[in-house]
Amino acid sequence: MLTPEVTSSLTFSITDALILTSLTLVLYQGSAWLQQKCQLIWLNPMLFSIALLVPYLVFNNINYTMYSQSTQLINSFLEPATVALGYPLYQQIQQVKRYWKQLLALLTLSVVIGIVISFTLTMLIINHEDVAIALSLKSVTTPIGITLTAQLQGDVSITPFAIMLAGFSGALLGPSWLRLIKVRSDIAIGLSIGAASHVIGSIVLSRTNLNQGAYSSVALIISAVLTAFIIPVLVPILLTLFN
Repeated sequence: MLTPEVTSSLTFSITDALILTSLTLVLYQGSAWLQQKCQLIWLNPMLFSIALLVPYLVFNNINYTMYSQSTQLINSFLEPATVALGYPLYQQIQQVKRYWKQLLALLTLSVVIGIVISFTLTMLIINHEDVAIALSLKSVTTPIGITLTAQLQGDVSITPFAIMLAGFSGALLGPSWLRLIKVRSDIAIGLSIGAASHVIGSIVLSRTNLNQGAYSSVALIISAVLTAFIIPVLVPILLTLFN
């Protein structure tokens, strides 16, 4: 006998899919307009949309699988949107060429430190390898993070949450923290937010300072590429330390 969840997913109509897709787009665009009007950093469109969507889905007994299947149209734009982030890299290509050694060294160091700290703390606190792998990929874009987590046999269900949490915390708290420790350089601010908080952080910076946003995009792109090469080598080494 089919469970209620399975039965519901099988009878999910095109109309329901259109309603959920439209609702998601309206909430996101509406919250983006509200943030622009109020100029409040905590009114992040993605965070605001999630805060409104989750109660709606719970109230209507719609599980995540059903919602994901119904909004595939939105999900299909995720990877092209990630590729489009290469445009800021093109805009700053001369600066990247000029400082490529320094950028490569700094971002390589940040990737290694981020992976090691996340993995080590997770293993020390909860001692679950699959969770540690997922959390160590919190600072890359979602498509890359999910793919690498699956390849390394990590917990794929945790990766999107970790990536989202890193993005929101960096976007909401990162600029204030950097001002507090008296970081003033647009390059330093952009690189640090981009390396730690990927797309979400880059979008926030782009709305207030285009130069910071451009360097943030540079950092997230280079960091994602570096992570793809570093983590398959680094994670097995870290695993041996805890076995």
